[in-house]
Amino acid sequence: MLATIAMTTGFLLILIGLYGALSNRNILRMIVAFTVANTGVNLVLVAVGYMNGRTAPILNDAVAAGEAISRIIDPVPQALVLTAIVIGVGITALMLAYTYKLYQTRGSLDIAKHTELKW
Repeated sequence: MLATIAMTTGFLLILIGLYGALSNRNILRMIVAFTVANTGVNLVLVAVGYMNGRTAPILNDAVAAGEAISRIIDPVPQALVLTAIVIGVGITALMLAYTYKLYQTRGSLDIAKHTELKW
């Protein structure tokens, strides 16, 4: 039940982010929309790795080494999400830096006013 709610919320965040990125003309709003979609992707990845009745992938006195395969959650999706979060923060910072420089040189963040690179 919990995984279904998390997966549904993740897909909803992805759709909201995509709608925001495609419907806004302001570059800052587009960056926020991409960040919302990135959060949705991370939530879906966590929900895929969730299994009912299992514990964290830590071997200690609570989980014996022989029972570890049947009692712990696979740590690979969690590691992928941590990596995706770090990469997402870096990409967002890079997009914000480019947006700041674009605003300094052009004086506008409206995507429709930046047409000199169109064919």
